[in-house]
Amino acid sequence: MEGSVLRHVVARDGTRIAWHTHQRPGDEERLRDRAPIVLTNGLSTTENFWKHLVSALATTTRLVHWSYRGHGQSETARSGDYAVRTHTDDLLRVTEAVRADGTFAGAPVHIAFSMGVTVLLELYRRRPDLVRAMVLIAGGADHPYASSAAFRIPGTRGVVRGALRTAAPIASRIAPVVRRITASRAIFPLGRAAGVFGPEAPRDELEHFLRAVGTMDPHAYWESLRSLMEARASDVLPHVRVPVLVIAPERDVMALRADLDTLRRLIPGAEWMVVPRTGHAMLLEAGGVVSARIREFLLGLR
Repeated sequence: MEGSVLRHVVARDGTRIAWHTHQRPGDEERLRDRAPIVLTNGLSTTENFWKHLVSALATTTRLVHWSYRGHGQSETARSGDYAVRTHTDDLLRVTEAVRADGTFAGAPVHIAFSMGVTVLLELYRRRPDLVRAMVLIAGGADHPYASSAAFRIPGTRGVVRGALRTAAPIASRIAPVVRRITASRAIFPLGRAAGVFGPEAPRDELEHFLRAVGTMDPHAYWESLRSLMEARASDVLPHVRVPVLVIAPERDVMALRADLDTLRRLIPGAEWMVVPRTGHAMLLEAGGVVSARIREFLLGLR
């Protein structure tokens, strides 16, 4: 964001993890005593996914955005480690840095999208004192499609893990092909036809995202994906003792409704919202509706 100050924390393996507020320096100083809100991305998510929420909250809230290792302005992992537990440790360090940088005495509110839901739940497992409340958007606690019939067949998870492990060495080799595909004007209509993007999906914003996917480090993407397919945080859900809002797309081929419904069923007192006519990119497809509901949730915390 123009005018914001880029900061870094140093991860356990020496990787520099980038974070920044969504305020210009003068506004940032004015909001130092406000409860911070930390935004956690999905896999390969670009910052423009948060544009509607930033517009709604940035003038009144200390809003913080950070990037996974190998994403955005964070370094690629010096150790080559992209496990969910490592992303979680990076979020822990960012959260501690955010608290130290402001004057608010309590824990931040966390808002997570897609893969970020799993990462945030793992943070809550390790350090519940760093989480004041959670908004969980279009992502489940476990690996993608955890509730599907296919993954209930014994051995399926092992087969998927083996396939991803076998394919890992070729990820870098096919990167130029992926880059050409993601830069193609044909990919957006194909994504809409497949149900990945909803009918209200903004083409320019999502093509920006697709181009960014094509240019990111292929090892960082592939290893994060491999780790995500092994994620299991659903055992945390019954033990959550902070306010939670779960926001689900109406039609999402990447985060099944049943996976999100598990959050609603197992988190005590969780609030629930389904956004009509949206797919996985709901933060862009219905950003105003989602932001309004999050504002209402935040006001309830006060």
